Amino acid sequence: MTIYPQEKIGLFIDGSNLYAAARALGFDIDYKNLLELFSSKGQLVRAYYYTALMEDQEYLPIRPLVDWLDYNGYTMVTKPTKKFTDSMGRRKIKGNMDMELAIDVLEMAEHLDHVILFSGDGDFRRLVDAVQRRGVRVTVVSTFRSSPPMVADELRRQADTFIELSDLAPQIARHPRHDHDHGDADEDVGQEELEHHFGAPNGGYLESA
Repeated sequence: MTIYPQEKIGLFIDGSNLYAAARALGFDIDYKNLLELFSSKGQLVRAYYYTALMEDQEYLPIRPLVDWLDYNGYTMVTKPTKKFTDSMGRRKIKGNMDMELAIDVLEMAEHLDHVILFSGDGDFRRLVDAVQRRGVRVTVVSTFRSSPPMVADELRRQADTFIELSDLAPQIARHPRHDHDHGDADEDVGQEELEHHFGAPNGGYLESA
């Protein structure tokens, strides 16, 4: 990866998209290692993590993951999911965080030299273009080695640099642990909730019975 030591960098993580990409490659993310990796490459200003929450449930399995990230160097951006009925009468749940991520990138651009976007969503191409025109470099982290590829071709072309997620796996993959560290246990629970509710990386929709 091309990150200069003097660069002020910001991480913007589309939670469901990154999780789906990693699972498509057969591994889970160790968020502590991810933060340490990018902190060692430049001057980390902020690391944002975006996810929607189903707050009408009595217990949220994803809450331990959200709390763990919040206490361990990440800035959490969340919002409640919305339920609606489509034209076919099917109940669905919407949990798209694209707008929140885009606003934060634009607001932070003047304080950064380099934006690291963890998403393959092609809807972010115009956002990347807008930030680049402000003199900020943009790196996209996703994968084209999954089937189908998780990164949109137009987003990959627009980025200054593309990092293949599978190439980072040796450094950021979470390995099974046999200790009793609560942070790891919480992360396991939260990841399972992400898979269940927001496994679709770009739509953010879940059909409900």
